Amino acid sequence: QVQLVESGGGSVQPGGSLSLSCTAPGSIFTTDLLGWYRQAPGKQRELVATISGEGVTNQAGSVQGRLAISIDYARSTVNLQMFNLKPEDAAVYYCYLNRFQREYWGRGTQVTVSS
Repeated sequence: QVQLVESGGGSVQPGGSLSLSCTAPGSIFTTDLLGWYRQAPGKQRELVATISGEGVTNQAGSVQGRLAISIDYARSTVNLQMFNLKPEDAAVYYCYLNRFQREYWGRGTQVTVSS
């Protein structure tokens, strides 16, 4: 069983920043595809950003310029940094892993953006 453990969710003010972390079991392989999705109330789950050993593979236009995603192989984590948070960024954020042609999801962590 593969468990993805997310951390860093919480409440931030508009214009603030937020860091999320997702820890994968064991080591992260360079062939892994990792990333973050989010789902706001009443909306479909959408991709935020994905990353592999070759770099960023996908990124939502709504967060372009306000996001940095990276892999820390030593800590077996994929990290998401978001800047200049907007109310529309509020959602449940889900960690994602594609390994050996199988998909895994974290439980989700709530992010709220309010003043």
